[in-house]
Amino acid sequence: MEFLSHNHGCLGWGGEMAGRIRAFDWRQTELGVIEHWSASLRNAVQMLLASPLPMVMLWGRQGFMIYNDAYAEFAGGRHPYLLGCPVELGWPEVADFNRHVLDVCLAGGTLSYRSKELVLLRDGKPEDVWMDLYYSPVPGEDQAPAGVLAVVVETTEHVLTERARQEAERSYRAVNERIQLALSAGPLLGSFVWDIQADRLSGDERFARSFNYPPDCPLDALPIEIARQSIHPDDLEEVNQRVELTVRTGIPYSAEYRIRRLSGDYLWVLASGRCEFDELGTPLRFPGVLIDINERKTAEASLLKFTRDLERRVADEVQARLNAEEQLRQSQKLESIGGLTGGVAHDFNNLLQVIAGNLHLLARHEADNVNVQRRVGACIEAVERGAKLSTQLLAFARRQPLSPAVYNPRRIYDGLVELLQRALGETILIEVTLPETPWCIHVDRNQLENALLNLAINARDAMGGEGTIRMVGENIVLDEASCAGKGIAPGEYVRLSVIDRGAGMPPDILNQVFEPFFTTKTEGQGTGLGLSMVFGFVKQSGGHIEIASDLGKGTRAHMYFPRSCQPETDEQRPREPLQAGEQETILVVEDNDEVRSASVELLEQSGYRTLTAANADVAMKLLLDGASVDLIFSDVVMPGLIKSSDLAAWAKMQVPPVPVLFTSGHTRDIISQNHQLSPDTHLLSKPYGPEALTAMVRSVLGQ
Repeated sequence: MEFLSHNHGCLGWGGEMAGRIRAFDWRQTELGVIEHWSASLRNAVQMLLASPLPMVMLWGRQGFMIYNDAYAEFAGGRHPYLLGCPVELGWPEVADFNRHVLDVCLAGGTLSYRSKELVLLRDGKPEDVWMDLYYSPVPGEDQAPAGVLAVVVETTEHVLTERARQEAERSYRAVNERIQLALSAGPLLGSFVWDIQADRLSGDERFARSFNYPPDCPLDALPIEIARQSIHPDDLEEVNQRVELTVRTGIPYSAEYRIRRLSGDYLWVLASGRCEFDELGTPLRFPGVLIDINERKTAEASLLKFTRDLERRVADEVQARLNAEEQLRQSQKLESIGGLTGGVAHDFNNLLQVIAGNLHLLARHEADNVNVQRRVGACIEAVERGAKLSTQLLAFARRQPLSPAVYNPRRIYDGLVELLQRALGETILIEVTLPETPWCIHVDRNQLENALLNLAINARDAMGGEGTIRMVGENIVLDEASCAGKGIAPGEYVRLSVIDRGAGMPPDILNQVFEPFFTTKTEGQGTGLGLSMVFGFVKQSGGHIEIASDLGKGTRAHMYFPRSCQPETDEQRPREPLQAGEQETILVVEDNDEVRSASVELLEQSGYRTLTAANADVAMKLLLDGASVDLIFSDVVMPGLIKSSDLAAWAKMQVPPVPVLFTSGHTRDIISQNHQLSPDTHLLSKPYGPEALTAMVRSVLGQ
């Protein structure tokens, strides 16, 4: 269509959404084929594609969604599945709000909201967000409102920042008011007159009481020495200097000092006065008053402490922000590398599956040919090494499928120490220290054991193969400051540490240890993927890993896992031996022709009947046309309108349910949450051999 053509002026802005809109099959929506769209709809789509602001079109009573690149970024993980989707299905948590928008605007009205508070699901969790929203109707062919054009600008960060600023201002005003009240309070403690010529001091009863004069002491003849003895020794010299200055120059007298009370503590006072002279300039009298300023001085001390604490907190916050920004930069670099390696590993696994499937088939066809068996065996070993490399890349990219359960760390260590001792050698001593009652954690046990083994092997190599490796488990609580820049929330964690006294690492090496293929070992001694795998696994498990090291003193690797309050998972009972196929029918859904062909032949040789489909769309048509199958064996990521997860959901609703076995180079998040599989989701990772395939098929059929 011309208005979406790359040669048309409106697409000078670029962006991927024009291509997605052009490629989408709109016949399944109220909009119909794209060539028949109305001029007003075309103009509205042209405008939203050109806008740098997030914009979305809701068309028809169901609000089918058309949006631009900026809105795609706002949608996050829901993009591109929102395109052509009814708005109430795309954003179910705010369905009532969007229904109201459609009702008002399709009736010809407009709506606008400033910093509208909504609760949206992000990463599967409800989150409070604030947005500026503007809605206006879009006319159809008959000029009546047929759709709604929405501008969506998220203001969450601005709202939260403004709230924090207002709270800080309220706190500052409250402190300032208290200080001003303290400064304005000044109850009179008495008055005095010093007769300079007679060197005699007189005062009222309150003055005498403040300086601890005996009750029977005459008020018109108060010994000056008693008053001096009541002044704090550290303040006495300054008081004398100010008195001398007033008597010598006539400037007003004002001195703040402490006087000792009968209880032994000190009271801050302000003494003010002036000196009276005769016509010759001879000093005669020195009258003055004494004012209680203890509350004011206490407030000033509090303000000083508050200011110093604030300066310290600001300095700490600035340093923490700098550290967090550095960690964020490092995390973003690892994220970008992870995205690349994950995609490469996925495609690599598909290639390995084609090779592995055909090698196993060749081995079966040439069972009596020794040379073929020898060469095929060598090739299969190479495929397995490639699969291990791919698994390591997926672990770093956080795209490996995990099967987490709740474990007590003591149970994990009890089963791991013997394996570690065999792997590390007799010259390494392993010390395990755990709290009396360790908190439980929700992890994939196999991956955690691999992570501890990787860290222990690194520790052994750092110590030259001799020494003691300490493995420490701790229950700890992390505050907000401790979590800054680490990508985890404050709360309760279990910290598992591996500590050695080896050579240590300099800072420039320490900053690169998690990068894939980075290694300080000699050629052939390591792939450089061990710590990358550990990093990916810990992050994928919702935790954090950090490594500290001192040259010549050793290295400390700390893994933090959130505490789980769920009951500990029971050990699974061993399964019965698996049986061969019994002519069950398996629907193989795979878009790669070579992979599909090899899988079908392996299944048929194992005693199964097969049906095939190039994607979930074809598979669903076969099933709806009446095809009867005992199991669906489906790739995860395939082209087409129907996703593999939708196919599995349909199969689960049948009576009886049809079991589904997924296979993939990596799961992405179509069948998993953060690549953690639910207990009722079965996955066979590529590449796989005939034994793994038939065992998994038999297991799923048996369940």
